[in-house]
Parts: sequence; C-alpha cells; structure tokens
Amino acid sequence: MDKLTALIGAVFVIGGGVAAWQFIGTQDTAVGHSMTPPDTSEIAQGDPIVQVKLPSELSPQAAIGKNIFETKCSECHGENAAGRNDIAPPLVHKIYEPGHHSDMAFVLAAQNGVRAHHWKFGNMPKIEGLTQGDVKMVAAYVRELQRANGIN
Repeated sequence: MDKLTALIGAVFVIGGGVAAWQFIGTQDTAVGHSMTPPDTSEIAQGDPIVQVKLPSELSPQAAIGKNIFETKCSECHGENAAGRNDIAPPLVHKIYEPGHHSDMAFVLAAQNGVRAHHWKFGNMPKIEGLTQGDVKMVAAYVRELQRANGIN
C-alpha cells in the first residue's frame, strides 16, 4: 500500500470517527437540557406554557425590546414570552437558548417567518413593520428573561 492510499484511508477513518462522535455528542441527556417541548396537554388553550421569573431590572435595550415585544409578539408568544398553548411557544425555554437559536435566528424568523420544527403550533408568519434593530432589542429582552430563568 502506498503512502497516498494510506493517507486517504486515514482521512476516511478519522472523518467517520468525528462524524460518529458528533452524532453521539448531540444526544442531549443532561437533566434540564432537553430540546424536547414539554407536554402541554393539561394546559388550557391560550394559557401560558411556562412560568417566567422576571429580572429585577432590564437593560435599556431590553426595556425597549419589551415594549416592541408587547406590541408585536405577545399576542402569540404570551406575556413575558411565556408562550400560549396551541398558539405559539414560549421563548423563555431551553430550545431558544443562545447556543441553539442565535439572536440572528430571531431576526430571520421575524423577517421571513419560520417553518414549525420544534413545536406543533404551525408555522410562524413573518412580522411586518420590524427592523433588524427592533428584533435585536426584542432578542435582548428575551435573553434577559432567559437568564433570569436559568437559561444561558
């Protein structure tokens, strides 16, 4: 076997090992870190899905984001982003932690809408009348709510 064949074989073996490690590593087994939506069958339609602890105070950006959220987002996502059963998910949930959904994911969802992929509430339509800056302020508000609820 020549060196080139051995090198190509090693690359495939290492690549396969890395792929297997990535697959196994993405299986979320830590308590409290599940990306699986909670069972909402016992929650009345339209009621909050999660209980949200409020931070003692908001940064100036988050305070602006809260006002925008209340105007454009709370009808579906509920007061303080607690979600509304059978309508829209809570944004104060591990699924929306920064490591899984970046702030840019919020921007893209507002600009383009998003196909349902974690929850069974249907697709989110795009939201008219919001700039990227507006959505970034909303994201700041959501992130501060998340941190107050142990989601980092």
